[in-house]
Amino acid sequence: MRAFSEKRRPAVTDAGAPVPVCRWLFQEPAGAARVSEGRHAYALAEREGPVARAGDGVCGPFCAELREGQWFNLPRADCPALNLHGARPLSIVAWVWRARKSFRQCEAVAGMWNETGGTRQYCLFLDLGIWDSRDSVCGHVSATGRPSPGYKYCMEAGIGARPVTFGEWHQVAFTFDRNWVRVYLDGALDYRPGLSPYFWPRAIHDGGAGGSDFTVGAVFRSGEMGNHFVGRIGGLAVYDTALSAGQIAALHAARAC
Repeated sequence: MRAFSEKRRPAVTDAGAPVPVCRWLFQEPAGAARVSEGRHAYALAEREGPVARAGDGVCGPFCAELREGQWFNLPRADCPALNLHGARPLSIVAWVWRARKSFRQCEAVAGMWNETGGTRQYCLFLDLGIWDSRDSVCGHVSATGRPSPGYKYCMEAGIGARPVTFGEWHQVAFTFDRNWVRVYLDGALDYRPGLSPYFWPRAIHDGGAGGSDFTVGAVFRSGEMGNHFVGRIGGLAVYDTALSAGQIAALHAARAC
């Protein structure tokens, strides 16, 4: 599905944050494309069947409920404004309600991250596994698109310390300001020495025309979609600026993203 036309909106939201590139509130019924508000209207398409709409939303009366194996996809060619790379700042803010999976595995929330094709760029994860990060919020970034030298995986990530618990709503977020990756949980910096803030004065990989799609709830790795998030997503926003700690806190207080 092609991108919708750009929307004209104020420069600042009610929570004091700039208007995001895209914000999805997941109010649509199962079977419908989830269309973003913000500066661009991009449509997320369901994969592996209709994604259910649950009635206990956080950014509105409803939310999307991903069962194991489902995700949303947005083709790269249809979302140029989400192709954030180079020395550009960014932020991803999401509201998630975790459910247990049938087996333990990383959980991708949203981003452009293709491990098989070597076109990793940025992605918000939970339970990444590297650097003793089980159940934590993780802001993954890549300078090359490939595994880190000497490792099987990309090891470049800001990682929090506190667990994202199951069965309740949490705001999860990360920011990149060209030098530091910061991870946030429930409106506050999730401080972890050396990892949040995580010093990363590098440029995000440019995946080019054949780079990663923007995906929500899974990423492409080991030749197939995996690292599925299971549970509910109540809101998701991508910004092309590094939000401040105060702005993250204000979004949390407003139950916004």
